[in-house]
Amino acid sequence: MSNHQPIGVFDSGVGGLSVLEHIHRQLPAENLIYLADSAYIPYGSLQSDLIQRRSHLIAEFFISRGVKAMVVACNTATAAAIESLRLSFQIPVIGMEPAVKPAVLATQVGVIGVLATSGTLASEKFSSLVKRFGSSAEVVFQPGDGLVEQVESGNMESEETHSLLKKHLEPLMKQGVDTLVLGCTHYPFLIPQIREIVGDDVVILDTGDAIASELKRQLEAAELIVPKLMALDLTTPESSEGSVTFFSSGDAEAGRVMISRLWGRDVTVEYFPEEER
Repeated sequence: MSNHQPIGVFDSGVGGLSVLEHIHRQLPAENLIYLADSAYIPYGSLQSDLIQRRSHLIAEFFISRGVKAMVVACNTATAAAIESLRLSFQIPVIGMEPAVKPAVLATQVGVIGVLATSGTLASEKFSSLVKRFGSSAEVVFQPGDGLVEQVESGNMESEETHSLLKKHLEPLMKQGVDTLVLGCTHYPFLIPQIREIVGDDVVILDTGDAIASELKRQLEAAELIVPKLMALDLTTPESSEGSVTFFSSGDAEAGRVMISRLWGRDVTVEYFPEEER
């Protein structure tokens, strides 16, 4: 295993870009491969066995491209497949989980809210998480039905999205929530709209930065991290930033437009090969 091998990151669509951004910021020299499984979006509406099969297929795709680590940038896929992925592949596999523990530590009134997909909220993994870390606070759940689709269609700032957010957030606010956990990687793209509804006093927790930190920790422990360039080596500054390659199982051109918008720069998106699926 070489420290210059890439890191694979996947989600059911573009939501995992919110995690990829944190990874790229913390580990700018690493080469990254991002796969949006857009043909199967949203994972939250799929059966667990199908999500597990898709996750393993994507993992095999990453392995064929020599990844040294993999990030499951999706709470629903983590709940459905993380254990089997770790048993099947001998590389670090980092998953997502809603930030219940940090929320319990952050709340001042003892009431936290979790906005997540129905698949995540119904999972045994989430139930176990709440039992382990949520006993000292009241944990209020709210499915964010329809929000993933709004992000995927690029309608983050639309009136429809605002109305949908208001519908989902008002029940949490009525129960006195002062800390809000975003339990889906798509939701950080809606933080400006969420903030308008919940106000400035509510703490909003996104776990992307913590996931990037855990990835960095595991790579360092395995001595698989790309070494930092010497501070005085200014001859090839472009080599200090790793490459980011994008794939999509859906329409590659539609993926290119949406990923370029959320990533903040024009990118090329390759089609997830049919034979790999």
